[in-house]
Amino acid sequence: MKRKTSLFGRWALLALLSVAAGTAAAQDVRGTSATGYRYYKIGDLAAARPGKTEAAMLLMGGGDFAPEALHWWVERAGHGRVVVLRASGTDELQNEIYNDIGGVTAVQTLVFESSKAADDPAVLRVVRGADAIFIAGGDQSRYIRFWKGTALNAALDEHIRAGKPIGGTSAGLAILGAYAYGALDGGSVNSHAAMNDPMGSKVTMDKNFLTMPYLSNVVTDTHFAKRDRLGRLIVFVARAAKEKGQSDIVGIGVDEDTALCVEADGRGRVYSLNDGYAWLVMPRHAASRLSNGEPLDFSAIPVTGVGAGSRLHLDGFKVDNAAFTAVASVVEGELQLRPH
Repeated sequence: MKRKTSLFGRWALLALLSVAAGTAAAQDVRGTSATGYRYYKIGDLAAARPGKTEAAMLLMGGGDFAPEALHWWVERAGHGRVVVLRASGTDELQNEIYNDIGGVTAVQTLVFESSKAADDPAVLRVVRGADAIFIAGGDQSRYIRFWKGTALNAALDEHIRAGKPIGGTSAGLAILGAYAYGALDGGSVNSHAAMNDPMGSKVTMDKNFLTMPYLSNVVTDTHFAKRDRLGRLIVFVARAAKEKGQSDIVGIGVDEDTALCVEADGRGRVYSLNDGYAWLVMPRHAASRLSNGEPLDFSAIPVTGVGAGSRLHLDGFKVDNAAFTAVASVVEGELQLRPH
């Protein structure tokens, strides 16, 4: 219980913060391209939150939503007000949450078009009044460039410390780990390119953007099996471990149409529309060759599948009833994977 309190804050303080922030956020805002953001809303901003919020993380690999995962997350938001953050698109996600998932008082969307909006007082009022925050898909480099080091960045960390739910899909998931692939070169590196030049300019890593519970030594990745991303996640883990100077970095990849739902105590379960997995990549040792312009050599990497019948314990990275176990090796830039 001591660990849980230190990570998520005291519930009594949370209640006070939520009431105060909710009053401020009920004020409408008028975002335009001139202000650096666009704003959308649906529902009753003045409605009281029906229940209490609980700390939770919704880690989605992209694609379509598994309704059970969204219902789980909305419940932990106390069926209150959800705020969607994005850097492209419009109000499609907020309408899906409000109309198709339901059970929330309101949904607000902020679409960022520049870094200027991340310090806007009206934007910060909306974010601080959220009972739950969801970061949409798109281009994670825009999130890093627009938000990192801003007042919004601080407000997101405040939300997390207050013990409120947060989630992300695709690019929104990519930025949640303490170490992240930022796609800062304007592209999206594939596994073959990453494994054959792991220290090259195409592997653009970022760190310490958000301070998420249980993800302080984690790199996340998305659209996992469909886009054949195991090789590149292994590269991301190797790069982060080298930068940190320790071999305790863990990779978590999530398949499309799949969500890893993490409770306040770090227990996670998977919901999926297509029998997808969360993939746990945990070498616990350094790569034997990780050099600029040379292919990666990295052997004997345990890979564990977390399926619908599994339970992942992020406090210690243990898996109950794993869907599969395997061992991966990268030899001269080529991935080898065998059942364990």
